[in-house]
Amino acid sequence: MKTFQELKKLAKNIPDKLPAIRLAVLGDSATQLLCTALKGMAAERGYRLDIWEADFNQIELQILNPESEYSRFDPDFTIVFHATAKLLQQYDSLMPGEKACLAQKRMELIRTIAESAKGKLIYFDYPEINDNIFGSYGLRLENSFIFQLRKLNYMLCEFASKHPGFYICGISDIQNRLGRRNTFDANIYISTEMVLGINSLPYIASRAVDIIAAAKGKFRKCIILDLDNTLWGGIVGDDGWEGIQIGHGLGIGKAFSEFQSWIKKLKERGIILAVCSKNNESTAMEAFEKNPEMILRPDDFAMFVANWNNKADNIRHIQHTLNIGFDSMVFIDDNPFERDIVRQNIPDICVPEMPEDPAEYVDFLSALNLFETTSYSSEDAARNSQYRSEALRSSAQQQFTNEDDFLKSLQMKATTEEFNPFNTPRVAQLTQRSNQFNLRTVRYNEDDIRAIAGNRDRFATFAFSLNDKYGDNGLISVVILEKKDSETLFIDTWLMSCRVLKRGMERYVTNEIVRYAAENGFKRIIGEYIPSAKNKMVEEHYPSLGFSPYNMEPCKYVLYTGDFSPLENHIS
Repeated sequence: MKTFQELKKLAKNIPDKLPAIRLAVLGDSATQLLCTALKGMAAERGYRLDIWEADFNQIELQILNPESEYSRFDPDFTIVFHATAKLLQQYDSLMPGEKACLAQKRMELIRTIAESAKGKLIYFDYPEINDNIFGSYGLRLENSFIFQLRKLNYMLCEFASKHPGFYICGISDIQNRLGRRNTFDANIYISTEMVLGINSLPYIASRAVDIIAAAKGKFRKCIILDLDNTLWGGIVGDDGWEGIQIGHGLGIGKAFSEFQSWIKKLKERGIILAVCSKNNESTAMEAFEKNPEMILRPDDFAMFVANWNNKADNIRHIQHTLNIGFDSMVFIDDNPFERDIVRQNIPDICVPEMPEDPAEYVDFLSALNLFETTSYSSEDAARNSQYRSEALRSSAQQQFTNEDDFLKSLQMKATTEEFNPFNTPRVAQLTQRSNQFNLRTVRYNEDDIRAIAGNRDRFATFAFSLNDKYGDNGLISVVILEKKDSETLFIDTWLMSCRVLKRGMERYVTNEIVRYAAENGFKRIIGEYIPSAKNKMVEEHYPSLGFSPYNMEPCKYVLYTGDFSPLENHIS
C-alpha cells in the first residue's frame, strides 16, 4: 500500500487522458486529506477524480437542497462520512430516555440522504468507540453507546441489502486491522477536526476506490493458483500425494487447509479458479483426487494447467481460453522468482507479494480486498462451471477445421424473456460489468432495471440465455429498446458476455429485435456505438449486421425493418 505522501504526489500529477469520474465528498469532520488520498489512489488505478468537497458539517444542507452547489455539481458518486466521534457527541447530548433511539434516528437521516443523493452513494460505516461507561454490561444494555453503535452498523447492512445504489465502505474493518491508534488520533482531532489518521487514509481511500472501480465495471473475477507450497506444503512430485502437508491437525498443513477454504468460498461466490503449476499434470491431479484432506477438488477449477512451460505463457493460454482480460486476473504463487516473471511479462495482471509464512496467506489477501464487487446474483455461483464448460468448448474447437461445423456441433439453444424479478439482479450485474461487448456502456443498478421493466410504454426489454451440449451459459445478453415514437426504436443497451462471442449470438439477437419491431409496427431501429477504453471490438458491430449510417451522425446507425432478411445462425 502506498503511503499518504506517495498518494499526495500522484494527486498532483494526474494525466488528463485518464477517464474522469465526478465525485462529491461530504463529511461532518474535515475531509481535505481524504480527498487528496482518494485522488492519488484513483490515479494509480487509472481514473481521474474530479472532486467537489463540501465544507465540513454541511452534509444535509447540501444534499437535501435541490438548488445547492452539490446538486449543481451532479456527481457520478457521492461519499458521505459521518464520524463515530461526532455520533458520540450527539449521544452525549441526549436525555437518558432518548439514548436508546440513537441508531433509529440516525438511520432515518441516512435514509433521507440516500433518497436525495446524486449518483451512487458510498456511505462509510462506523468504526467502534466504546466509552465503557457500563463496561461489558453495555453490550446488553440498549441505551449504551456501544449497543446503539453496533445496532446502527447492522441497520446499515439491512438498508444496503434493499437499495442497490447504496454502498457501504467498511472502514470499521480497516480500524480492526490497523488498530484504533492508526485510524484515529485524539490530539489531531481536537486541534483540527480531522478524524481519520494519516496512516489509515491510504487504506480507506483504497477501499472507496475499490467500490468506484467495481461500479464502473473494473473488477477481478479469476484467481490463478500455483500448487506446491501455495495450496499445500511440500512438493507433490517428490513427496507424493500422501506426503504433502494439508489438513486441520497440528502443524503447517492447517494453514494450507484454511487457505483452501478461503479459496473455496471465493469460488462459491463466483470467482473463477484456475491452476498454473510446474508439475506433471497426472501427479498434481492425483493430489486433488486422492488426498482426503484436500478442500478443493478437480471440478472446482475452470482450468487446470500443470506442465513445465513458462508460467507467463501458461497464463496467456488460460486468458485466451477463458476469454477474460488480464486485468481481471490475480496470480498467487509462493515463489518470488515466478511472481516477478509473470509481472514482467504480463503487466496488467495482479500479482500480490505473498508473505513467506503460509499462516499469513488468508489474512494478507483478505486485507487487500482484491475481489470487490457491487453486485451479486444467483448465477454467480455457477460461473466457475460455466467457464469450465468454456474450456471444454475451446478444446473441442481445435478438432474442427471448419467453424460452421464446430458451431453446428454445439447444438446451441437460446431463450428470450423480458426483465422480471428473477433475472433483474443478473441483468443489472451485466450492465455494470460488461465492457468489451457493450455498445453504449450505460450502467444500471437493480432499481434502474426494475423501473425500466415497469415502463412498458417506453421500453421493451430482452434477456437472452444460451445453452449447448457442454452446459448452460446462463443469462449472457441484454437488450433495452427505447420507443422514441410510433415508428422508431432506439437501442439504449446492447451487451453480451464475452463467453459467447463468435457463436452467432449477435445475429440471433438481431433477428429477435427486428421480429419484435415488425410485429409491433416499428419501421426503423436506431443503434449507437459510444467508444470506450475497452469496447473497440464492437466498433463495426452495426454495419456488420446490415445497419446503415443514420443522418450523418457519427456512430449512429439505422436498420429499416421492411428491408431486413433474417440473419443465418446456428442457434435455435
